[in-house]
Amino acid sequence: MSQVIRLNVPTELLPLVRLSQLLQALDGEGGAADPHQYRLLVQKISAELQAHQGHQALPALLDHLPASAEIYENLQYAHAGLCRAPLELSLGSELAARHLLDRMKRP
Repeated sequence: MSQVIRLNVPTELLPLVRLSQLLQALDGEGGAADPHQYRLLVQKISAELQAHQGHQALPALLDHLPASAEIYENLQYAHAGLCRAPLELSLGSELAARHLLDRMKRP
């Protein structure tokens, strides 16, 4: 059974929410989306995220929009790393990636 979550969303973030809902629906279809359509949707979400980057309601909103939260993290990665993941998980992921790369370098 699906759960209904009610959030008070500031008006200026409504386009981001609607686009994020579309992305969640496309992700749930298991590859049924046209690649161009998917890319265009991600670009629009990226633009919304960048436009409202400092909005105080954004972090709580991204907690309920996992696909958009992942896009946000990718946009921030260059200067903030895995900024939405707890530090422990971020460090663990980085160490696991380094370990895997080291193993792959060995003959």
